[in-house]
Amino acid sequence: MNIRRFTYFDFLLFFSVILLSVIGISFIYSSGINSEGMLVSNQYVKQIIWVVTGIGFLLTVTFVDYRRFADRTLLLYVGALLLLVYTRLFGRYVNGAKSWLGVGELGIQPSEFTKIVYILFLAYYLDRSQNARSQLERFIRSGLIMVAPMLLILSQPDLGTASVYVPIFLAMCFVAGIPLRYLGLVLLGGGLTIVFTVLPPWETNIAHVKIPAIRILTDLRYTLVALFSLGMITLLAFIGYMLSKARYYFWIAYMTGIIAASLALSLAASQVLKDYQIMRLIVFLDPNVDPLGSGWNIIQSITAIGSGGPFGVGFLKGTQSHYRFLPQQSTDFIFSILSEEWGFMGGLAVFALYAIVVFRGVIIMRKTESGFGSLIATGITAMFFFHFVVNIGMVMGMMPITGIPLLFLSYGGSSLWTAMMSVGMLMSVNIRRLDH
Repeated sequence: MNIRRFTYFDFLLFFSVILLSVIGISFIYSSGINSEGMLVSNQYVKQIIWVVTGIGFLLTVTFVDYRRFADRTLLLYVGALLLLVYTRLFGRYVNGAKSWLGVGELGIQPSEFTKIVYILFLAYYLDRSQNARSQLERFIRSGLIMVAPMLLILSQPDLGTASVYVPIFLAMCFVAGIPLRYLGLVLLGGGLTIVFTVLPPWETNIAHVKIPAIRILTDLRYTLVALFSLGMITLLAFIGYMLSKARYYFWIAYMTGIIAASLALSLAASQVLKDYQIMRLIVFLDPNVDPLGSGWNIIQSITAIGSGGPFGVGFLKGTQSHYRFLPQQSTDFIFSILSEEWGFMGGLAVFALYAIVVFRGVIIMRKTESGFGSLIATGITAMFFFHFVVNIGMVMGMMPITGIPLLFLSYGGSSLWTAMMSVGMLMSVNIRRLDH
């Protein structure tokens, strides 16, 4: 690499990631201390190994020209899908999901690494299809690129990891120039599907009152009538648009079509999702619905964060973690420990470091001359932002528990290596940002 390119090495991004990783190791160590002050877990040692090797992966990817992957993205994508199929058939269960490959304590989670391959292939397709005649066809093909790994991951079942693929898709398609009306199909359709899926258990567990309109979601006869009616309205509005080209016909077809599709998908989701997954979607509305079950994590997490105050109770002095009130405290709920021991100011410091990571990602996305590189930066930045917002929202009780880790801080090799390699890809794009 020549000197000019080395000057574009993003030291601010690099050291922010290193600092986040060191903070993560510190609180994984803290999570291993019991109520008697004894260390009962060696997870922090493994995390140190993963951080050191992850930095090696980061630097390796940084100094490899990302454009070398362009013509190999399809092969990598197909390989990743085959690995997901193999995992679904022969993988081992961890935390209720058949998403791991390996023996004993040695294992990897292919769905994590697939996120990088997915971003590369989607970026390659969107960049090469910039001049496509039909934006609808371009949108559909991009959607298929997203749906294939998502369905395989959902079948494990791993709802949290699968959900990450959607914001990556939306952000990359938006930057690639896909019309907003097509992206609205995913955004509005996904939101309505979640609402329709949650309403029946919400009625039973929270409202405790029978709401007549919800019978459309609980009684199959009403559901089928609603689907038929919405389908006919959509069809007639579409025909009206084709004949008259009146825009209001288009929007009638657009909205009724989204509602019909969401209703059908919610029917499928209610059959596919496990009971505990559906409960996770509603307990954030009222954790006391199941205080000793699905709501336990949220209640204890909020307690830990609240007890930290402005400056925390002190490093290694948190009670929620040391008395083991927080399940998965070294992974999904690592921020709860940090907030209890370092308080609001400690949490603010983590917010600032993540803001730097996301901000640098946006800058790289905007400054690179390569469309392929810009789209890669967009996908990676969207992934980091989504992980951060959802995990923080989850531990604060503002979002459902989905099992999404806080990248760089949460315990886990696969997610950490994926994050490190993603940062390396960002930096690879940045040091070649003036190359087309």
